Amino acid sequence: MTPALDLFVPGVVYLDIIFTGLEELPGPGTEVWASGMGSCPGGIANLAVAAARLGLRTGLGTALATDAYGDFCAEILSDQENIDLTASRRIHDGHSPVTVSLAYHRDRSMITHGHPLPVNADGLVGPLPPARAASVSLTKDRLPWVRQAKEAGTLVFADVGWDPSAAWPAEALQMLDDCHAFLPNAVEAMQYTRAATPEEAARRLAGLVPLVVVTCGADGAIAVDSATGEMVHAPPVPVEALDPTGAGDVFTAGFIVGTLLGWPLDQRLAFANLIGALSVQHFGGSLSAPGWGDIADWWRAAAIRCPSVAGRYRFLDEVIPRGEQRSVRRAGATIARLSDAHAG
Repeated sequence: MTPALDLFVPGVVYLDIIFTGLEELPGPGTEVWASGMGSCPGGIANLAVAAARLGLRTGLGTALATDAYGDFCAEILSDQENIDLTASRRIHDGHSPVTVSLAYHRDRSMITHGHPLPVNADGLVGPLPPARAASVSLTKDRLPWVRQAKEAGTLVFADVGWDPSAAWPAEALQMLDDCHAFLPNAVEAMQYTRAATPEEAARRLAGLVPLVVVTCGADGAIAVDSATGEMVHAPPVPVEALDPTGAGDVFTAGFIVGTLLGWPLDQRLAFANLIGALSVQHFGGSLSAPGWGDIADWWRAAAIRCPSVAGRYRFLDEVIPRGEQRSVRRAGATIARLSDAHAG
């Protein structure tokens, strides 16, 4: 039987408050004004929303507080983005974690407050649902559900967080033998492998997992198929960047979509680069993610204005769904009341 979900995404959902248009970051005892502001679900919601907007049946496993922030995030995720929250639960003791992001000169600084999720013995908030794919952020300790998912036929896509200790221990990569793909950024990949270049790091990581994808920021991304030895490089898509928050998660969603649809490796990598780039043109991590309508609009313009870029994306003619595409919502400056969310 086909699983009810295409993608299962467990993790922490934050309320993200994003300030953009800063001329400078505030120094001690100073105040600066931002010309733009947005509020939206963040954290693992970035990946979940991006995948759902591209048509994947997406389930989210998290704990959402019953405060106003948690209500706002639940409404956006379930009612607006059609994400399945069956494997999530609401908690009455505690409050929603919050991240404030300051977007400045195509980068961002963040301040976060929160508490660990109340997970079960498997490392999840609720039961592990059957799904074609799942995502995990690697930890030093194995999460039992990852092996269970692999044995059930689920393709597990892994990333890894920044190591504040700067030790970058190899033990953090031990879960990769249960994963289908590993998607670190260039700094993470080189630190864990002690490699001098992203390409060298990708080759070394290819011995641990079937598929390695290393994101290289302004240099695009590279991928290595361990089975064939194929290495693919996808150059970046030039756009005017507003806020990079969540772009890595949007990239991952695009790569998962291409994998589940059986696209060649070069198309998967190019598509992931494209939607990651489109997301930085709007502020907010999750609600900056493009839908198929945004992708179709970009493709129509690129085919005329940027022939050199368009040549890499001719496959979009075959993959963009036909018919009218619904518009997606962006991050609003205020946290809507529930009546406002329903009215939209």
